[in-house]
Amino acid sequence: MELSDLDRRGGEWLRGGGQRHDIVLSSRVRLARNLAGFPFAQRAPEDQKAEIVARVKAPLESLPLGTRAFWVDLDKSEKMDARVLVERHLISRELEGGKGARGVYFGSDEVVSVMVNEEDHLRIQAIRASLALEESFEAARAVDEALEGKLPYAVSTRYGYLTACPTNAGTGLRASVMLHLPALVHLKQVDKVFQAASRTGLAVRGFNGEGTPAVGDLYQISNQVTLGKSEAEILASLKDMLPRLLEYEERCRQELATRGRVKLEDKVHRALALLRSARTISSEECMQHLSSVRLGVVLGVLTGLDLLRVSELFVLAQPAHLQKLEGRSLEADERDQRRAAFLRARLA
Repeated sequence: MELSDLDRRGGEWLRGGGQRHDIVLSSRVRLARNLAGFPFAQRAPEDQKAEIVARVKAPLESLPLGTRAFWVDLDKSEKMDARVLVERHLISRELEGGKGARGVYFGSDEVVSVMVNEEDHLRIQAIRASLALEESFEAARAVDEALEGKLPYAVSTRYGYLTACPTNAGTGLRASVMLHLPALVHLKQVDKVFQAASRTGLAVRGFNGEGTPAVGDLYQISNQVTLGKSEAEILASLKDMLPRLLEYEERCRQELATRGRVKLEDKVHRALALLRSARTISSEECMQHLSSVRLGVVLGVLTGLDLLRVSELFVLAQPAHLQKLEGRSLEADERDQRRAAFLRARLA
């Protein structure tokens, strides 16, 4: 597989321009599935994991995923390539760091990806830009139905789809949205998001999913439990909560734009000036300043900057992408210097 055509742009989910793209970066739906007759991936011996990969490859490669499709054997690929796929949200950190036969199949538009031998035998994911939960679900369901016609899924008449983690049993559906919440963070109101989400059975995670910090004021909101709920109920629980979160962020943005206008302008312009002139910058500092710049573009504080270009930098300025562009591994100091040069060129 050649990753060169993926290095210099973000996936479809960063394209923006859709419903509520000012706050919602992306919508993602993931379906967990396992093959009947095999232990779960974490319990399967090496020969059976290899057999699972062999069983699913032909059905996967028959899927019409964009103009070009990729299959990546992660047990044979370079670590840097796997890390790029993590940064692009095409695979999980768990699949990257796993052992034995495992892989991922995805289309050139990066909307749909299917992970093989992560926690479950199959993790079917669809991710789209902005607020598009229904569209993401339909894309994932189409792939699921195509595969179910060719593969024997592990299903119980009582529990639904059987999964390695009990919280995923039933529909196996995990739906999430990636939100940019800089105003809530700035006004120290973001804890209320956590409290409101937990009361409604939703979970709040960081930019790279479970167990990761919220960098760049980016948060994932998702359902926690699938057992006993239909797909429609799971999607509805998330969609019912979203308007309140979006309204809360909007109110905080308006407060910043009116009563705190001078401070907001100062923060945004300082962030852009630093990104355009820094000679070395860490990943965390980069994400935080990009968050301020993105807010400035959305609120009209900054003009002449394309929102897509800014949003793409949340991914393209990550460590593995920088090293792929450089064509070699870089030490931490070198990465920070290369990141600064990359940002200067992109934001000139």
